[in-house]
Amino acid sequence: MIIPGFRFAATAAGIKKAGGLDLALMVADAPAAAAGVFTTNRVKAAPVTLSRQRLKAGKAQAILVNAGNANACTGPQGLQDAWETTRQAAKLLNISERLVLPASTGVIGQPLPAPKIAAALPQLAARLHPGGFLEASQAIMTTDTRPKTAILKEKIVGREITLAGMAKGAGMIHPNMATLLVFIFTDAAAHPRILKRLLLEALPVSFNRITVDGDTSTNDTALFLASGRAENALVQEPGPPMLELGEMLKEVMGDLASQVVADGEGARRIYRVEVLGAASPADALKAARTVALSPLVKTAMAGADVNWGRIMAALGRSGARFDPELVDIAYGDHLIARKGQARGPEAEALAQKVIQTGSFIVRIHLHAGDFSDYYDTCDLTEDYIRINASYRS
Repeated sequence: MIIPGFRFAATAAGIKKAGGLDLALMVADAPAAAAGVFTTNRVKAAPVTLSRQRLKAGKAQAILVNAGNANACTGPQGLQDAWETTRQAAKLLNISERLVLPASTGVIGQPLPAPKIAAALPQLAARLHPGGFLEASQAIMTTDTRPKTAILKEKIVGREITLAGMAKGAGMIHPNMATLLVFIFTDAAAHPRILKRLLLEALPVSFNRITVDGDTSTNDTALFLASGRAENALVQEPGPPMLELGEMLKEVMGDLASQVVADGEGARRIYRVEVLGAASPADALKAARTVALSPLVKTAMAGADVNWGRIMAALGRSGARFDPELVDIAYGDHLIARKGQARGPEAEALAQKVIQTGSFIVRIHLHAGDFSDYYDTCDLTEDYIRINASYRS
C-alpha cells in the first residue's frame, strides 16, 4: 500500500509487555497540509495536548506513534517526554520539531519509557520506506487482533488521487468527536481548513456511529495529512473537488470504523441498531445509541438470546419520545415484537437464527415520526472481561 509523498516504518522498542512491533514513524517527504480531531474526554493524554498545539499551524511532516503506553495522567513529565521524543525524531529527520505529531496508546498512568523510544528511533528513521504502511498499522495495535487499513483511488478533476488510512482500536470505543488512533493520508493537494472540514463531516457517519463498550479514551486522535503529490489544483474552497475528496474520505473512514467494531474485544457477533420512525433526529440518535450501549442487550446477543424486552427497556430510558404500544422490533427481516407485544415462540426462533449468523441488523420502528439513525456495535462476551482484567498484569 503506497501513498505518494509518504514513507513509513515500525520497530519493536520493548514498550508492549507482550513484545512485538510497538513504535511507528510516518513521514511526509515535505511539510504536508494537516488537520486533526481529538478526544472529548476531559482527561487528555500528553500527546493529545502537544499535537493539538502543533496542528494550529495546519502543517505536519511526521507522526510518531507508540503502543503499550498511553502517556496519560503522567503530569508535566509526560508532556516533557512527548516533546523530547518528537524532538529526537525531528533531529533524525532533519525537520522542525513543530512538524512532528506524537500519538500514544496503551496503559494509562504509567510513565512513558522515553529512553526505549530514543534508543529505537535511529533504526526506525533508517527503515522508512514507501511500502511500510502495513507494518506501521501493526505497530499501533494494543488488544487488536488484526491491523485495520483501507485504501481508495479515484480521479478528481482528471488527476488520480490516493487516499488511505489505518486505525487502531478494539476496546475503549465510544467516541464523541474522534476515536482511538486513526491516521489518514492522501496525495491530494488540499488546504488544511478543507481537511478539517472534511474530517468533521466524515466522523458522524463513521467513527461517531460505532460503540464497543461505551468508554471514550484519553488518547483518541484522528489525523489527516495531504502531501499534494498528485499535483491537482489546490482544493481550498467548497465545490465538486471538495465534495469528491469528502466522499473518498467517508468511504475509507467508514471502512475503518466497520473493521474496529468487527474486532471489538472478545466480540463474536456484530450488529447494527437501526431506529426508524422517530419524532426528531435527536430522538432517533438517542434511541439507537442507548440500545447499542446497553450491557443487557449486548450480553443477550452474546448468548443468542432473543430478549427483546431488554431493547424496550433501553428505549424507555433513552429520552426519546414514543408510545411503547406502537413499537415494532425486528431481527433482520423477522418481526419479533409488534405494537410493543411479543409475536410468539416461532418468531423468536427465526430471530435467534439471525443472531447466530454473526452479523445482522436490529430494526426498531417507533412510529412516532419520520426520522431515523443507527449505531454499529458488537456483543459483550466473557472474553471482553478476560482481556480487560489482565490488561496490565
